[in-house]
Amino acid sequence: MPSCYDERPRPNPGAKEAVFNHKRAVETKGCAPAESSMSEIIQLSAEVPSELGGQRLDQVAAQLFAEYSRSRLSSWIKDGRLTVDGQVVRPRDIVHGGSVLALEAEQEAQGEWIAQDIELDIVYEDEQILVINKPAGLVVHPAAGHADGTLLNALLHHVPDIVNVPRAGIVHRLDKDTTGLMVVAKTLQAQTKLVEQLQSRTVSRIYECIVIGVVTSGGKIDAPIGRHGGARQRMAVTEGGKPAVSHYRVLERFRSHTHVRVKLETGRTHQIRVHMAHVGFPLVGDQTYGGRFRIPPAADQDMVQALKHFPRQALHARFLALKHPTTGQVMKWESPLPDDFVELLTLLQDDRGSFIG
Repeated sequence: MPSCYDERPRPNPGAKEAVFNHKRAVETKGCAPAESSMSEIIQLSAEVPSELGGQRLDQVAAQLFAEYSRSRLSSWIKDGRLTVDGQVVRPRDIVHGGSVLALEAEQEAQGEWIAQDIELDIVYEDEQILVINKPAGLVVHPAAGHADGTLLNALLHHVPDIVNVPRAGIVHRLDKDTTGLMVVAKTLQAQTKLVEQLQSRTVSRIYECIVIGVVTSGGKIDAPIGRHGGARQRMAVTEGGKPAVSHYRVLERFRSHTHVRVKLETGRTHQIRVHMAHVGFPLVGDQTYGGRFRIPPAADQDMVQALKHFPRQALHARFLALKHPTTGQVMKWESPLPDDFVELLTLLQDDRGSFIG
């Protein structure tokens, strides 16, 4: 069972000096019960402290209402939902110490997805975040061919209010057949903070995989990733792609395979699968990037069949560490390797032992 190394978050002793009033209400609009349709009424006010006077409204608002992103606050300012002393002003207008910012907005439900009672392996949960251990076969977000039965649908059932958070709190993804740890934001404030951490690369995500070939040593892969020019469903290392950096090290070598640990510095789509294939060590079971199946020399039939029919890419999100979005406490989780991964490692170890012996 995955475990968290830290206790539940404790209140943050630090407090904002600005005069701050906060009221929330959750309303349900009429529509079919099966559909997620809740919206959140946000009513906030804060007095501008003297040290923030003379700055732009959007800059001041971002500091006083730090639980919301600057782009979201700017949108509310333009819509007249965030006012200064009762007046509608522009994001670039200057505000003065002692002015009162008032926010009255409605955080609309982010989609009309169906809440479904799908079992979740919950590693950790509090009022702000949820950490799950995702099984193989579970799609994270509805898309073409997967309208429901996804993690998002399960989250809407487990945390109905999460419909008010963009993408139901999903701030990063795992491929359908990748297993392991994911963090989900249960509130808009948590979502903002987690996205900031992901963008600043302070969230630690460490994976383990089994690759084809014998990796001699660890290393760093710094190669941009973008859409494949000839197959839009695939990603590839390409000159015009987004920066992508992976760090890997060897955990165990076998006759024709290697157990590898990979730490992501960035989080591009299919990053580990693309990077490892790029350096000549594709993942076992990867039908998209693995290339033609290669039979290990002198392997027995059981080994050949196990490798040939491994049902997914052998990739597991093993470790996750981040700062709690409310308390700032560093939290760490570890998820044990899934059964199919362990069974394959055992076969590879037995195969190696039979030749050494």
